[in-house]
Amino acid sequence: MQHWARRLEQEIDGVMRIFGGVQQLREIYKDNRNLFEVQENEPQKLVEKVAGDIESLLDRKVQALKRLADAAETFQKAHRWQDNIKEEDIMYYDAKADAELDDPESEDVERGSKSSTLRLDFIEDPNFKNKVNYSYTAVQIPTDIYKGSTVILNELNWTEALENVFIENRRQDPTLLWQVFGSATGVTRYYPATSWRAPKKIDLYDVRRRPWYIQGASSPKDMVIIVDVSGSVSGLTLKLMKTSVCEMLDTLSDDDFVNVASFNEKAQPVSCFTHLVQANVRNKKVFKEAVQGMVAKGTTGYKAGFEYAFDQLQNSNITRANCNKMIMMFTDGGEDRVQDVFEKYNWPNRTVRVFTFSVGQHNYDVTPLQWMACTNKGYYFEIPSIGAIRINTQEYLDVLGRPMVLAGKEAKQVQWTNVYEDALGLGLVVTGTLPVFNLTQDGPGEKKNQLILGVMGIDVALNDIKRLTPNYTLGANGYVFAIDLNGYVLLHPNLKPQVSQKGDWRVGEPCKVRTPDVLPCLPQTTNFREPVTLDFLDAELEDENKEEIRRSMIDGSKGHRQIRTLVKSLDERYIDEVTRNYTWVPIRSTNYSLGLVLPPYSTFYLQANLSDQILQVKYFEFLLPSSFESEGHVFIAPREYCKDLNASDNNTEFLKNFIELMEKVTPDSKQCNNFLLHNLILDTGITQQLVERVWRDQDLNTYSLLAVFAATDGGITRVFPNKAAEDWTENPEPFNASFYRRSLDNHGYIFKPPHQDTLLRPLELENDTVGVLVSTAVELSLSGRTLRPAVVGVKLDLEAWAEKFKVLASNRTHQDQPQKQCGPSSHCEMDCEVNNEVRMPWAPAPPLVPAVTSSPSPSLWVPAAPPRPHSLTRMGDAPHTLNHWCARAGSGGSGTSPLSIFLSLPTSQDLLCVLIDDGGFLVLSNQNHQWDQVGRFFSEVDANLMLALYNNSFYTRKESYDYQAACAPQPPGNLGAAPRGVFVPTVADFLNLAWWTSAAAWSLFQQLLYGLVCHSWFQADPAEAEGSPEARESSCVMKQTQYYFGSVNASYNAIIDCGNCSRLFHAQRLSNTNLLFVVAEKPLCSQCEAGRLLQKETHCILPPPPPAPRAPRAAASLTPHSCPADGPEQCELVQRPRYRRGPHICFDYNATEDTSDCGRGASFPPSLGVLVSLQLLLLLGLPPRPQPQVRARARAASPRL
Repeated sequence: MQHWARRLEQEIDGVMRIFGGVQQLREIYKDNRNLFEVQENEPQKLVEKVAGDIESLLDRKVQALKRLADAAETFQKAHRWQDNIKEEDIMYYDAKADAELDDPESEDVERGSKSSTLRLDFIEDPNFKNKVNYSYTAVQIPTDIYKGSTVILNELNWTEALENVFIENRRQDPTLLWQVFGSATGVTRYYPATSWRAPKKIDLYDVRRRPWYIQGASSPKDMVIIVDVSGSVSGLTLKLMKTSVCEMLDTLSDDDFVNVASFNEKAQPVSCFTHLVQANVRNKKVFKEAVQGMVAKGTTGYKAGFEYAFDQLQNSNITRANCNKMIMMFTDGGEDRVQDVFEKYNWPNRTVRVFTFSVGQHNYDVTPLQWMACTNKGYYFEIPSIGAIRINTQEYLDVLGRPMVLAGKEAKQVQWTNVYEDALGLGLVVTGTLPVFNLTQDGPGEKKNQLILGVMGIDVALNDIKRLTPNYTLGANGYVFAIDLNGYVLLHPNLKPQVSQKGDWRVGEPCKVRTPDVLPCLPQTTNFREPVTLDFLDAELEDENKEEIRRSMIDGSKGHRQIRTLVKSLDERYIDEVTRNYTWVPIRSTNYSLGLVLPPYSTFYLQANLSDQILQVKYFEFLLPSSFESEGHVFIAPREYCKDLNASDNNTEFLKNFIELMEKVTPDSKQCNNFLLHNLILDTGITQQLVERVWRDQDLNTYSLLAVFAATDGGITRVFPNKAAEDWTENPEPFNASFYRRSLDNHGYIFKPPHQDTLLRPLELENDTVGVLVSTAVELSLSGRTLRPAVVGVKLDLEAWAEKFKVLASNRTHQDQPQKQCGPSSHCEMDCEVNNEVRMPWAPAPPLVPAVTSSPSPSLWVPAAPPRPHSLTRMGDAPHTLNHWCARAGSGGSGTSPLSIFLSLPTSQDLLCVLIDDGGFLVLSNQNHQWDQVGRFFSEVDANLMLALYNNSFYTRKESYDYQAACAPQPPGNLGAAPRGVFVPTVADFLNLAWWTSAAAWSLFQQLLYGLVCHSWFQADPAEAEGSPEARESSCVMKQTQYYFGSVNASYNAIIDCGNCSRLFHAQRLSNTNLLFVVAEKPLCSQCEAGRLLQKETHCILPPPPPAPRAPRAAASLTPHSCPADGPEQCELVQRPRYRRGPHICFDYNATEDTSDCGRGASFPPSLGVLVSLQLLLLLGLPPRPQPQVRARARAASPRL
């Protein structure tokens, strides 16, 4: 076998030396040494410059924010409250007006809107990816808030003056994007004006629930939510509580920490979390799922609930916010005030705020709940129906904002958010936020107002920050990244939220933002309710070195380190072990830190210097399609060479646009990127010289090649001959091509078989269409400086090389030598060519047919199809079989003579011979029926053999999790004729007037809103709502499994122990390639089918919540077939939280705070006539249209309060 391996190595090396042109391309670069300079990337200088540029960019936004916040406080202070203000008195552009007028059932159309809504004209602005109007602001008001209320009209009145400040800000800084004021009343005023992107059905957007508003409106929070699950809390009330908790969780950001517990006589956590955990997306999902499993039973025990909550908040041995400690209690009512608990844990300092929520419609005395809130600096709320949930679960933020307002200028600090999706279509953004305070006083000497007016925000698109980073001088595998204090990435090449597609989509499956190497997706949308929180250690493959780098960056330190680490290929099929240099510095005046990653070979790069215009014109002509027939087809990278260059996804069209522009401008034009243009034209000339010196005079068919190619850092991919470009599927941007990046990171020849998805049909083998790419990097050494500016390679004809592979791994010395046949009466040495198909001694011989091959060799005869094996006898009973082989093989070490294993057999015992690449994908096989499986993971071809290779350390498995996927809701199960989960009333309920009250209100609202805010109760025809995580797709976790070469480098043979069906195999790495050569007995039966290794992505689905009581669960085993809930077991991960630092400021206490405003309940007897009428309407199927509710408090805008 070692002899065969050497022949394969020599053949590959010979072809690459002749056609690859590595040496010749080196000489071409040296011959053109006067046309370029070698520049150096100095990591420390680079990263400091970029950090300074980002700091300057953000500082300009900070100055604009401060002007806006100061102006808003001035305008509101000067505003005179009007009790009798009317809608027709206010002129403004309602961003949702156009959509509402198009909807005949809209609220304004029904009652005839009296507001003076402006009609605007818009112009397309590519910076906003939208049509905008720069002369006006736009206003968005949540659907559940009445536009004509006095509070809202006064808010619109005084915020109108902000319009001029917005306009002046843009005049001073034309790069400003959205400028937004989010009011505590729910009104959003933003500039420039654009129409609102209304959803198909119900718009539930509320600025107060956006990540940037939540972060700007209060300091970080430590929150414990306790839920009363005693027997009195049942049916509708319990459902209201579950929904309320879900909505409360959505008011928390990644700077907050939370736990949720239920209580009756005892208190217990609803989930596996036994202490406060970070309120990130994944932890909140665990809570939301667990909350649905709460069951009402037992008696109410406030003492147990509050003691549990205080114990949670006093636990100092865990990571937490250490700011704004609070308890949120949801209950239907009770008599106990638990004063002794408060005296023990919270008085006299009252460092923990208590917020109480009376849920449902009942006749209980709410005075104890009011007392608890008022004596502990909190607030009392009532949630009688589902329509009151959203407003009452977010207004606690007003209370938390009091210390900030009282702190004055000290609290006026700009904070920058995590990355999230802009609601107006700007894409991924970060937002600078600044709180706006109410500075009014009732009169001279009166106390200062302590309410927050809202939050001012200015967006910065991630693309604008990326433009400040070096694009192409770092090479294909160099990049810049940035993280915040949570360790979440602001910039990273792997920050690609995988948004879901609309159209032909399997329920529950993600659609990834595919690289061009992979199949594309349909047009996509994302759920902008969820922030994009990708940890640095999840963006890359985690190891100890990166953990230390991350910690240093979070601490705001500088540093540099060279490490050996694993990286995932761009197509996510391969793992490479590489060397990388990390350099990092803090970005001053922000919470961000910037890092730079460079491979050693990217320390230097080429910068073209084409001052000779005649040479420019000469090289440019090789870009013209008229030259392709003789010089090969040229693909150019779709880069931003000039400002006026029209982009296109079609490379032929992009090249046409490029040529047309170059006929009008020169490479030295100020509107063009001279570095990119000069390098592109230089590489065009250099690759043309490779055609002239090497490729043009060679006959590719002689060596069964479909194409030869070269790709360069300058953005040129030249494919020869021209006709081969028709089947070229690689990305025209070399930096985004998997073969290019892997070739730079690996020495030798890198094989890349055609990609095959397991869900697609096998390869359709047609002559000259299916090929295997083989590529290698071109390394230059110029004056002691080493760099890799290009990759060259060939494309092998799959069928012809499969035939050649059989000859090279046989005992024939050349392909023209006759093939020796083995039969029952003849003896011959086994090889990879003899009797290509399985045939047992007792099986009839299959007919022989000519093998189809495009190679110039004579036809080879192979069996038409493999016969089905008859019943087997024990292999050990026959001479010269597997046991005899094993005896001759000895211990199976590399010292065994390779050919002595394959004995002279009296009957045909055929061999399976394959080449597998370093990712475990089939490259070549001697079995004709496997040719259409080339490119598949080998476990799908021969699971038994692949498992043996893995168990013998030829391959190592790497499992990781992709947290950026988006999936549709899982398909509902157990659907019947009626909705699931509907409460069935008892006789006692029918006799209870309170039940009739809640039932009527619930019937009106449940199907419309319940499924939109937390958990879909009615599964049939759910309403689609903006921001609804159930109606739209939401983030999900995909487990990814890759394989890479293990520690075994030498030749190795072993037995797959399988009783009567054991198999012998021999494996050997081919030097200077990424290939493993495997020779094995063909499987004779299926009695030894082992577990199949999986390489494809698998969806991690959240399971049903575990039953109470909860205790920490052991981590689920990571099998190749499944993955734990939501990726790695969350219950285990929170026990070892990653290092983070919260914001350095905290405003949770002020001695002058007035806590007298702590909520008062309103109790009124329901009208029996109204209730009966409502129920009759429901029975007739004619539910009245619910009127919008508003609970915006006038004190937020009124100078009198």
